[in-house]
Amino acid sequence: MDVMHTADFETPVGSIRIASTDQGLAYVQLPHANGRGFDGWRVRHAPGFEVKRGFEPNRVYVGQVLEFLEGKRDSFDLPIDLRGTPFQLAVLEEVKRIPFGETRTYGEIAEAVGKPSASRAVGAANGANPVSLVVPCHRVIASNGHLQGYGGGLELKAKLLAMERSHCSRQGNLL
Repeated sequence: MDVMHTADFETPVGSIRIASTDQGLAYVQLPHANGRGFDGWRVRHAPGFEVKRGFEPNRVYVGQVLEFLEGKRDSFDLPIDLRGTPFQLAVLEEVKRIPFGETRTYGEIAEAVGKPSASRAVGAANGANPVSLVVPCHRVIASNGHLQGYGGGLELKAKLLAMERSHCSRQGNLL
């Protein structure tokens, strides 16, 4: 039987739950997340997995998430076990390419995946992102520059973008 390891931990933005498989990080549940949460995701994308709680199998994932949220890391270097439809996976692969401190619009992502009229579908795929932060869906914004939709809430999205911009400006990068 396949095993999924979960760990809950405190961060500067609140309590986070992560889950990993032998292939990599599979799920990140943000504080105040909306939607079905881990159980709903697992039923749909990882049925048959035995869930075991344990920090040790998730040590690297927890460490990198904490470093990111503490402003000590601007990218992730870890395996991801990304699950979703082919369209969702294409969108999330494109979202992974957005550099730290930058944003893209839903329309720009739709164009990049070859579906220029699929901005709303990109939004839905972004909303289904099971590994928020690691696949930085907080960097996707509306075409008018406003923040729109985020599993952890717009307040957290704004905070993450501000943290990234602040880090970049301290490093001398122009945004």
